[in-house]
This record gives sequence, structure tokens and C-alpha cells, in this order.
Amino acid sequence: MSSNATIYDVAGAAGVSLATVSRVLNNPEKVKKETRDRVLKVIEELGYRPNVIARGLASRRTTTVGAIVSDMTRASIAEMLAGISDIAAKYKYSIKLFTIGADKDLTDALQDIVAEQVDGVLYLNDELMEEDVKKVKDIFNYNNIPFVFSNVFSHDPTVPAVSIDYEKAGYEITKLMIDDTHKNIYMLTTARRYSVNELKEKGYSKAMEEAGLEPHIFRTSGDTKINRPHFETFFHDKVVDGAIGVRDSIAVSFMNSAIEHGKKVPVDLYVAGFQNTKYAELSRPRMTSIDVPVYDIGATSMRLLTKMMQKEKVDEIKLVLPHRIIERETTKNR
Repeated sequence: MSSNATIYDVAGAAGVSLATVSRVLNNPEKVKKETRDRVLKVIEELGYRPNVIARGLASRRTTTVGAIVSDMTRASIAEMLAGISDIAAKYKYSIKLFTIGADKDLTDALQDIVAEQVDGVLYLNDELMEEDVKKVKDIFNYNNIPFVFSNVFSHDPTVPAVSIDYEKAGYEITKLMIDDTHKNIYMLTTARRYSVNELKEKGYSKAMEEAGLEPHIFRTSGDTKINRPHFETFFHDKVVDGAIGVRDSIAVSFMNSAIEHGKKVPVDLYVAGFQNTKYAELSRPRMTSIDVPVYDIGATSMRLLTKMMQKEKVDEIKLVLPHRIIERETTKNR
């Protein structure tokens, strides 16, 4: 028996994560009995003594909600966080912000968040694939942590999520261009297949096929350093009179390149984006965009998570908020 044993020793010997050991010590009721008994047995065998002062502080903590984002530079993230914070303030919840970028291992990052002993989690990332959603669900369910996806879509009926109808939005913005006699319309999307973007593409393709037009999906990156070179060669071999970016930033980058190649917007081609961020308002000409109510998505997600944390009855865990098209100069050939 060694009084120098650490939580790492316990986790290794019991074959569990640090987060699980922490929960056995602080919230044992949230751990399955079989796992809890195994961890307690190892603790006894190793003579592990947790830091009593740290545990005392943990027991007096306020309700803490973890907000997970992928990229703090996204224009929509700040507004969504504002909606979350406003509702959280009413309940006197504290918010911990976590960043999980594309370069991080998702499972490891989630286990680190679980170890922070958050009471609930909001996941703000519209660039998740369905398999990623499953990983998040499995880890938080295993650790009995309520979670809600904000601005994320999943086919899984058991996954709580708040978003808009992205397929319908993709259909409507495409139809707007078709109704103004545009035929060679491109969907500018990401190379990686995200569930939300796939819905936008599905709506676009549906509108094009209904009109007897051929869909054109062009895959690039949301990073302007990467997509600008793609757009530099875009006009060499393509006939285009309309373009829809899955992000405002992609659409604006495309439009700037089009103008540099002598195209007049909206005379020669229409351009539109998604999210209705500051990029759409600041571009010249000002850009038409699907207005996604990201503040409301954040606030609604926080309300839903609050009900789940307080174990209140929840009638619907998939909430779809209304969207609208904000039409500006890039689709107004008057």
C-alpha cells in the first residue's frame, strides 16, 4: 500500500479514465455500480488519498455548463454564446468554454471535459460528422452528463439538438435564383462532409432537379487562404450565373474573385451565403444570406439543457427554429 499513489495510478489500474475516477469520488451516483466498485477496490488497494481541500472546493461549486466550440474566430459563435450566457445568467450558472479544433483527438478532448466535472454541456459546432455526434453522445451518456447540440443536425432521434431546417433553407435560396431565370448555379461547399452542409446541398440539389437543371457542387475550404486559389481558376472552364456558399465567408471570397475576373454582381451572377454574419453586411455589394437565428439557437439550447439538468419533463429534444432569407444587392438585378 502506497500513500503516494496518484489519480493517474488509480485510473490505469482500474482501466478507466481520469474523469471516471473523479466522478466516483465526487458524484458516485453518476457512475455504474460495477465500474464504481472496481475503482473503489483499486483506491483501497493502492491506498490512494485524494486531495481533501480540492474535494471540499469541488463540493461547493456552482452549477457549471461546458460550452464546446471548434473555432472562436467564427462570426456566428460569439452571437450564439451571447444567447447561452443570457439564459445561464438567469439561473446563476457559470460557463466554462472549451475549444476542440480539427487537430485534436475528439475522444481525448471530451474525456478532459468530463474530468472538469461540468453539470451539462452545449456543443456548438455545425462541422460535425454523424460519427462524431455518436462519440459525443456515448461519452456524455456514459458519464451521465446532459448535453445539447447547438446548430448541429443528427439523424439520431435520441440526440438533443437545436437548429434550423437547413435542407429547406438550401432549397429556398436556390429557388430564389432559379425563379429569377438563373440556371448555372453552383453550391460552394466544404471538402469535408459535415452533416449540416450535406443538408444544405440536399436542399439545393432538390431545387435544381425539380427545375430540370443539373446540380453543380464545388468543394473547397472555409479557410480563405485555401479557397481563394481554388476560385482563381474557377472561371477558366465554368459557366456560372449563380453561387451559394455554405458559409458567408466562402461566398464573399468567391464573389471577390468573381469581381476580380470581370464579373458584375448581380448583373452577371447572383451570390448568396448562409448564417447572415457580419461578412454579408460588410461585403460590397452587400450579400444576400440565409439568416440563421444563432442567438436564439444559443438561448433555446440553454433552456433545453436546463430542463434536462433539473430532470424536468422534456416533450421534444429536437427543436427547429425559423429562418428567413435576407435579400440584399447580390441577388437584386433591378
